[in-house]
Amino acid sequence: MGQLLVNGIVAGLLLALPALALSLTFSVLRFANYAVGSYLSCGAYLVYIGNVVLGMPLWLAAGAGAALFALIAVGIDWLAYRPLRNRGGVTLLVASMGVAIALENVIRFFAGNSPRAYNVPVARPMRFGDIRLNHEQLTILVTVIAALAVVWIIFRFTRLGRMMRAVADNPDLAAVRGISRSRVVAYVWLIAGMLITLSGVLVGLDANVEPQMGWTYLLPVFTAAILGGISNPMAAVAGALTLGLAEEFATLVMPVHYRMIVTFLVMVALLLVRPWGLFGTRWVTK
Repeated sequence: MGQLLVNGIVAGLLLALPALALSLTFSVLRFANYAVGSYLSCGAYLVYIGNVVLGMPLWLAAGAGAALFALIAVGIDWLAYRPLRNRGGVTLLVASMGVAIALENVIRFFAGNSPRAYNVPVARPMRFGDIRLNHEQLTILVTVIAALAVVWIIFRFTRLGRMMRAVADNPDLAAVRGISRSRVVAYVWLIAGMLITLSGVLVGLDANVEPQMGWTYLLPVFTAAILGGISNPMAAVAGALTLGLAEEFATLVMPVHYRMIVTFLVMVALLLVRPWGLFGTRWVTK
């Protein structure tokens, strides 16, 4: 039981960063970025180039890859989303589908379809009684908790965090108070790009780096964000942990490769019963 709890927490933390990024962009831009899976794959490959092709240590390659993909995310926003910003969330959602297909094909064109792995030393797992914790899981725990702490500090204690909350709550009123929405959107994409790249590295460490890695996580990431309350970024973390634990404990009654069914059932139940999520608020429509 203890091993399932640890595995569930790690699985939830793997979902936490992309779910947080998805929820963050939704809260400010009011559209669900379907390309979040392709962003994850793209960031993972950029780090792979730094780590394996250029011979950089993984931590340095991850930092450089996160910074580079954050700029790419801003560039994609300028090219694909910004011209459509006044067309509504559905139009932006369709545009993000096109971005996802384009990014995946770019990855396949340059990197092929073969799975790859980061250049990291092989280490024996650590044991704490009956609980086994490998180094990849420890890296996931430390990295995600540190990243969440930084994002929480930005949200709560910085002027940028107050600007993001103001734009998310009421963009028109924020504009009257002199807050530039374009600047806030650029910062949101920078943060989201870094978070998604870090999650791509962690997914690559946990499994392999391959073009389909982002698609595999697309449904769980959306479910985690909706479970927490997609317009509430930090609640997406709670949603990710809840989903990770649910998937892991479901293996007590079903084979491991059916875990995705749990995700699908949670998504369906949420959309039917509480589409605004566990920690979100009901949207009022006129």
